[in-house]
Formats: sequence, C-alpha cells, structure tokens
Amino acid sequence: MISIALRAVFLPVIALFCSQIFAQAAVYPNKPIRMIVPFTPGGTTDILARAIGVELTKSLGQSVVIDNVAGAGGSIGAERAAKAAPDGYTLMMGHIGTLAVNPSLYPKLPYDPVKDFAPVAWVARVPNVLVVHPSVPAKNLKELVAYLKANPGRLNYGSGGNGSAANLATEYFKMQTATSLVHIPYRGTAPAVNDLLAGQIQVIFTGAPALVGHIKSGAVRALAVSSPKRLDALPDLPTVNEALALKDFEADQWYGVVAPTGTPREIVMKLNAQINTALTSEALKARLNSEGAIATPTTPEAYGQLIVSEIARWKPVMTSGRVKAD
Repeated sequence: MISIALRAVFLPVIALFCSQIFAQAAVYPNKPIRMIVPFTPGGTTDILARAIGVELTKSLGQSVVIDNVAGAGGSIGAERAAKAAPDGYTLMMGHIGTLAVNPSLYPKLPYDPVKDFAPVAWVARVPNVLVVHPSVPAKNLKELVAYLKANPGRLNYGSGGNGSAANLATEYFKMQTATSLVHIPYRGTAPAVNDLLAGQIQVIFTGAPALVGHIKSGAVRALAVSSPKRLDALPDLPTVNEALALKDFEADQWYGVVAPTGTPREIVMKLNAQINTALTSEALKARLNSEGAIATPTTPEAYGQLIVSEIARWKPVMTSGRVKAD
C-alpha cells in the first residue's frame, strides 16, 4: 500500500507529467517531423512516403522531412525508428518487408514490429503483376502453370533480393500451384527488371509501378495481377484467381505509417485523420493510381491487425521456399 505521504509526493508529479503529454498533443506539431524510409530513394516506399509527406506538410503546417536510412532489408532504418523518442516527431513508412517479413527472415531482428511500433495509418496496397519474357511459350497464366509443371526448374524468376516482395509473391505462387521456378535474387527491383527485358531471366512477379510501362510497350507479357480485383491501369489483365479459378490468392505489397510505441494516442489519431483525409482526396488517389497503388484509409487498429496477420501468413511461405537473408 502506498502511504498518504508518498501519494502526496507522487500524485502531483504524475498529474504534471500527464498534463504535459496532453499539452504536447494539443500543440502538435510545433517543429518539423522526420519520416524514416528504410530504403534508398526512388522505390515505392520512398515514393509513397514523399507523397504522404507533402500532404501532411500542407495539413499540419510543419515540414515532413524524408530520411532515407537503407540497409539490411530495411532493418537499420526500422531499428532507428523504433528507438526514437515517442513524441510524434519520428515516423516510419513501413511495408510488408520491414513489418511482416523480416521477423521470419532475420534470426536476430533488432526490433519487434508489433511491440516496438504504434500503427498510425495504412496507406496503400500495391498489387504485384506476374510477367514473362516474350520468349516464354505461354500466352496466359494457365498455360504458364502447365509449362512449369511439364518443365520443372527450367525457367528462372528474378526478385529484388531474398525476402523481397517479389520473392515472396513468387514463392507463394509456386506453393499454391505446385510448380517449380529457379530464384535469381538481385540487389533491387530495377536490375531484375532489366535482366528480364534482356531475356536473362524469364519471369518476375513484382510491384505494378516497375512494370506497367514495359507491359504497355509490349516489351514483356503480363499474365495476371496478385490482387483480388483487377487494376485500373491494366483493366484487361485478369487476377490470379480469375485466371486459375482460385478463390483466395492474394499477394499484394502494402505500405503504412508507424510511430515508436508510446507515442501519445492523441497524436496517433491526429496523424491518422490527416493521412486518411489525404488518401480520400481525388488528387492523391489519382497520383497513387498512376504508381499502381491503391489507397487504403482505415483505423490504426485495423492497420495493426493487418501487421499481425501478415507476420503469421508469410512465415510458412518463407519456410516452404527456404527464403534466407542475403
């Protein structure tokens, strides 16, 4: 039992502490906000972070500074974000890799995606598109599956590295269709796509933004999209479910903002409201569509549930595909 004397000492301190937190939330933000991107500039994570940063700068009246901290599959930047002061002035644009894949990819991850972060806002889904080099004798996905079963291990597929979204999407596809492809990991999506165009690899199943231009030019043949619905940018391209008469195939990438655990609830909700407002604007939706992304405004709780469920969903895929860190 706490004595009356101790209560007299500590209660005012606690009250003062709480009042300072509420006051901080009320005036937030009063200085620039740092948005950590745990990858190099130019990728989808960076593009989405900058788009959200511009909108938050407008609505909050303070600059959002993008800080690219690359390395170790996003783990270096994520660790830095997790250990930052929980005051709302350090955020991170997380994605499927940093928040759902890395726990199974790295045996000693320096952060916990669930315990060390407060979900703020789910920003977007980015469907993966399965494409093949024109030399592949398959005009649709059903023909590709038949060819792979008749020629196991004959075709190579590329990805942006072990544990990348393209690696996971393809391993999930292999698991669901009982087919065989040889994985060729690259140091990023761009060199993998370049080798696909050159015919050095024959298949890639990666984010739409990197492929739409090549699909429309006829340089590669698109066979299916990983999302439950067709893409507005490629309305004639069937989903994997449609092409193979499946029901629940889905292997999209996803992106969202998180803050260090302990960030005041009032700040989290303020950021969530501002980001959701931006995501429902016609201007930002159009910009995301041009990048092959689909806006996903929702609550912090729903975004947190997504992270937990995705960690569980991708672990067996990585085990089945023997995915290891580079």
